[in-house]
Amino acid sequence: MTAPEPTNAQVRLRPEIAALPPYRQGRPAPANGFKLSSNENPWPPVPAVERAIAAAAAEVNRYPDATALVLREKLAERYGVTADEVLVGAGSVSLLAQFVLAAAAPGDEVVYSWRSFEAYPGLVTVAGARSVQVPNRADHGHDLEAMAAAVTDRTRVIIVCSPNNPTGVAVTRDEFERFMASVPADRLVLLDEAYAEFVRDEASVVGSDLIGRYPNLVVLRTFSKAYGLAGVRVGYAIGPVEILDAARATAIPLGVTAVATAGALAALESDAEAELLGRVDQLAHRRDDLRDALIAQGWAIPEAQGNFVWLPTGERTTEVAERLFDVGIVARAFPGDGIRVSVGEPESVDVLLTVLKELV
Repeated sequence: MTAPEPTNAQVRLRPEIAALPPYRQGRPAPANGFKLSSNENPWPPVPAVERAIAAAAAEVNRYPDATALVLREKLAERYGVTADEVLVGAGSVSLLAQFVLAAAAPGDEVVYSWRSFEAYPGLVTVAGARSVQVPNRADHGHDLEAMAAAVTDRTRVIIVCSPNNPTGVAVTRDEFERFMASVPADRLVLLDEAYAEFVRDEASVVGSDLIGRYPNLVVLRTFSKAYGLAGVRVGYAIGPVEILDAARATAIPLGVTAVATAGALAALESDAEAELLGRVDQLAHRRDDLRDALIAQGWAIPEAQGNFVWLPTGERTTEVAERLFDVGIVARAFPGDGIRVSVGEPESVDVLLTVLKELV
């Protein structure tokens, strides 16, 4: 049997996927520089988490528990729900993908604010659905009234990001409750709270306070940021069982590793969690001080409730980002819009303030 003659024909791919820019991480920081582009926790793992991960790594020849049952039970106890009302995934972005796939078919619509988390457009496109991007308000927060007005018969999912990544503005409790009252109860609402632990504004919405109140609401959290587990990929969702079961059906099997589960469980133990949340407090104070200093310099910095600040640099974005890189700071630039700068080591704040004072 002879092999077929080679041809110049290209493999047929979905054109919308071929045209979709892949998610790209920030470039590496220069030597002696600071990587402030990925909203990572700047501290190393606490010892208890490190030990748990090392122990789990000794058994990587075995498959993990596909459902992460022990972790789901721990989270269920914390939030006063059943284990079936908790879904664990490989980071909250993986869970977002599962929910979008479960609810939105080709031709359907997914509504979200823009600018918001840069992965949202790709997740929607992969599902075959259409993004409906509602512009942020002038203060860089969600315009929930406009988002509600954008809901049509084709809308299947609405994503609310609080605090909003990358602008940092949180949705208030009152705003969110009015929004939920105005959205049809048969449309899935995903409240993406990846940075919830950093919020210090008491008026902000708290997803855990709303569990069980709305039959169409799912709350998403992650261990990547506050708990410093970005490298092992673990997040969770809380919501009605039938919605979570649909998302479970879209998951890639065995996506959550035993190492990730072990790290998350160790991080939830009282001593480890107290140390981790103490670090979160330090970052929140550092963020507030940084924002105040930038405003004093003349920068128009919006409310900051995550572990980052937003520089609305507009057409100067590339210029400012390159100047930051020149002094050793890698930030996340969104050309034409602005720059997101993670709150990192204290030394990075001094460098950041020095160079931005020259550029204001």
